[in-house]
Amino acid sequence: MALTTRLRALHGSTDGAVAPTVALCLVALIGVGGIAFDYARMAGLHSELQNAADQAALAAATQLDGKSGAIARATAAASALVTNSTLLAYDAGTKPSVAMAKVEFYTDQGTTATTADATARFVKVTVDGREVHYALTPIVGAISSGSLDAIAMAGLGSAICKVPPLMICNPAEATDPAFTVGNYLRKGLKLVSGGWAPGNFGFLKTGSGNGTPDLAKAIGWVSLPYDCSPGTGVSTNPGNMGQTVIDALNTRFDVGDSSSCPSGGTCPPSTNSTKDLVKDNKTTGNQACIVQNKGWQEAATGYGYYLGGKNGKTATPVTTTTALPTTGAQDPLAMGYPRDLCHAFDTTCSGQTGGSRIGDGVWDIDAYFRVNYKGLNHSGWMAGTHLAANASRYEVYKWEMDNAGTVLNGQKVLDPAGRPVDTLYAYGAPKCVTPGMAPGGSHPDRRRLSVAVVNCTANSVNGNSTNLPVQKWIDVFLTEPSLGRSVTYKSGTSKDEMYVEVIAEAGTSTSAGTAGQVVRRDVPYLVK
Repeated sequence: MALTTRLRALHGSTDGAVAPTVALCLVALIGVGGIAFDYARMAGLHSELQNAADQAALAAATQLDGKSGAIARATAAASALVTNSTLLAYDAGTKPSVAMAKVEFYTDQGTTATTADATARFVKVTVDGREVHYALTPIVGAISSGSLDAIAMAGLGSAICKVPPLMICNPAEATDPAFTVGNYLRKGLKLVSGGWAPGNFGFLKTGSGNGTPDLAKAIGWVSLPYDCSPGTGVSTNPGNMGQTVIDALNTRFDVGDSSSCPSGGTCPPSTNSTKDLVKDNKTTGNQACIVQNKGWQEAATGYGYYLGGKNGKTATPVTTTTALPTTGAQDPLAMGYPRDLCHAFDTTCSGQTGGSRIGDGVWDIDAYFRVNYKGLNHSGWMAGTHLAANASRYEVYKWEMDNAGTVLNGQKVLDPAGRPVDTLYAYGAPKCVTPGMAPGGSHPDRRRLSVAVVNCTANSVNGNSTNLPVQKWIDVFLTEPSLGRSVTYKSGTSKDEMYVEVIAEAGTSTSAGTAGQVVRRDVPYLVK
């Protein structure tokens, strides 16, 4: 009886009931644990390989400067300058270091391959495949991960630093969307503020404030209130060329009073502030250096800006783009660096590549020397300056700065005492804010600007556009103050215009300028 009872009790007992379940699941649990462990090793290996590819691509991208040997240097950087190890996949008999399997170069982000140093803009690096030999996963039938590899692509991004946040809508967008800078060197550009049509100019966002007061600081100050603008991917600022911004811009020409320079910075003129304006030679003071009848002004008598008749003088109408008569009979009394003839006498530059906003580079250099150096003729200024017959305005500007104080045809170059014009004086050197700033060392050239060229039509640009591609950054020479000139002839000007001469593509050896201007920071970045 007792035995039967005990057997019945044993049959109904639930003690140890989970043991069979555990036994049955143990194999599966060990398999899952093994998979998790070995997957972690595989993921770690892939991360190590990807890191190796990323670092190699970034190292290679730093060498893509477009110069001779760029591809060879980039290839060497990818394979030699970066050392990576695959510690998690290091099995006995294998090498931990990662080798580069392939280094390829492209003009764009992966679709157009190139072998030319000048066009290599992106690099793709593929690393050698590695294999993880599983430690626990063989329980479920797998032996290794198979070959794992990684690929990375990188490019070189540029930033343009310590320059005003200016942009222009490509004036030749319809015919030259890439804006081939060589086509426009030494030519004048007539730039107009307002709207986003080809040839108009505007402002870029800087991240340091974008209202009118902040624009005035960015345009006028020597030490800018921000650092860099991206080489591409810029954003527009809806600000306009209001009087405050115009006043700040004109300080570069020694035009303006104490309120023209926003507080907190300095706005000196260039040591060569030659312009087509005159003023008295008395002591300066507040209101004495702004554009008005008691400050800077157009010459009161004689021929004004480009044949504009004044006070009874009647200029012979000029309907072609020819220079003024060599007799000087119709020369203006005061003359800065003039516009291209097709803009000075026609304003449209009809027939020029890119349309009316682009000049042809032909300016009246003879008239400039006659007006400013006591009637000096063509052969005289060429012998005295050793400049080429077709010297650009920027070249003449630099020659005068380099030779300030010397005498040319009886006239002192950039004479701070001024040259008498009627009862007023024309000045080459600053009169109001002396002695001005000479470019060199950490000092920027106050009459040279770097501007972004953007295809505004193709990108539907407006006042709040973001991430816009920049076709080129170019350096330009600011030839004249922005103001409304009162002549009634075709060549009258508006205060919302800027006239500039193209110097070079920004950052090139011909336009590198000073340490205080056009500092390019090239930063490698991963594309994928």
